[in-house]
Amino acid sequence: MLLCDNFIHGVWTKGESGTETVHSPQTGKAIGTVSQPSSAQIDAAIQFAAKAQKSWADAPVKERSKVLFDLRTILLREADAIAKLKASESGKTFDEARAGLMKGIEVLEFALAIQNLDLGGRLEISRGVSCEFRREALGVVASITPFNFPAMVPLWTMPIAIALGNAYVWKPSEKTPLTAKKIADAFQEAGLPAGVLTVLHGGVNTVNAIIDHPQVKAVAFVGSTKVAKLVYQRATNLGKRALALGGAKNHIILLPDANLELSGAGISDSFTGCAGQRCMAASVLLAVGQVDAHIEKIIQRASSLQLGSTMGAIITKAQKEFLVEAITRAEKAGAKVLLDGRKAKAPAGMEEGNWLGPTILDNIQPGSEAATIELFGPVLSIVRCKDISEALAIEASVEYGNACSVFTSSGPIAERVAKAATTGMVGINIGVPVPREPFSFGGINASKFGHGDITGHHSLDFWSNVKKITVKWEKQSDSTWMS
Repeated sequence: MLLCDNFIHGVWTKGESGTETVHSPQTGKAIGTVSQPSSAQIDAAIQFAAKAQKSWADAPVKERSKVLFDLRTILLREADAIAKLKASESGKTFDEARAGLMKGIEVLEFALAIQNLDLGGRLEISRGVSCEFRREALGVVASITPFNFPAMVPLWTMPIAIALGNAYVWKPSEKTPLTAKKIADAFQEAGLPAGVLTVLHGGVNTVNAIIDHPQVKAVAFVGSTKVAKLVYQRATNLGKRALALGGAKNHIILLPDANLELSGAGISDSFTGCAGQRCMAASVLLAVGQVDAHIEKIIQRASSLQLGSTMGAIITKAQKEFLVEAITRAEKAGAKVLLDGRKAKAPAGMEEGNWLGPTILDNIQPGSEAATIELFGPVLSIVRCKDISEALAIEASVEYGNACSVFTSSGPIAERVAKAATTGMVGINIGVPVPREPFSFGGINASKFGHGDITGHHSLDFWSNVKKITVKWEKQSDSTWMS
């Protein structure tokens, strides 16, 4: 059993508002306990962070980058241990957990390049007059992260915000709090000054206390659309900067000319990876024309997965029950079950875990629950379409806007989808079109509340202010109106 307290003032501190038990989705067994801070502890932690931030922001950016460079070394050294813990508390396979950490380290590597990016610039704009800009930290910033990527999503924002000179308050998911200890310990070993990183556990009370605190200048969130909207509204109503990423209902458009092997693997891996518990998973397959051979390849690939080794568990029993009920409702409404994950057997010794196999539903009707609601599980809904125009119309009808992919051998059709898709991210023969750094991650519509993206170049403006300075030292004999 791992004990996880709150990281306050650079010290692991027991919360004063009780403890919660953490259970593994894989086995159902208790694997740790986490303590929750009181309101007084949250206030004291953020006040301390505000003081620490001033010294941290005064440090040259190369000194701040040195801490992050050492952090990268430590995370790589501890990658297997972190992945093992992540898998245990989130239900992922070990390989998925490790891959998520490596994606987070990729963003950390981008943050290391900030010292070479646009932290400032100067230009003589007229005779004897120059203009300059400087990028400055906001102060104390906060991030509320989800259960499904307990290392990757924090590492989307943490290195960039800290490299820019901010102090960072992190509220991990109450479902997966244990990984936070490993990451905070790595920061401490790397030499991050006390107070620059704070970890506060808990649920809605902790979230509200962080958002409402006057010292917190910006809030990032990743989770469901319902909560993302609430977080965004609460923060912006207080005049704070906010970027809240929500859910998705991602579409893959499949055409008859698609490569059989490429589409079979790409589409299957998209909806089964992380047991479908990711905002970039394929949810709806828009099958255009005669693509039954392609669908058979998807079924073959998904059927080959082994629960516990090549496919992970569902985060909670309640979520598993919701998914089973949603599959049953779709079947009663006329869907044909091509692959039934309800019949999958749990791995030996893990019978009390939350297991559901890949499920493929055919003949789903546009507008139905299976076609429009984010189920967040390994369920692929097939909607039959007569042509590409119908497929694009169905894609545009859903409120979300994270990702859309197309599998085709036609360049013109691929370009048509890229232009017409009502999403922030598009894949061409790629089932999970997550951009690589420095290209930024972010959707549109109901998948994101706020402006800009959470990673990449676009994130710099979210985590900093730009100060403009205009300088003139003496009057010029040949001055113009610009002087």
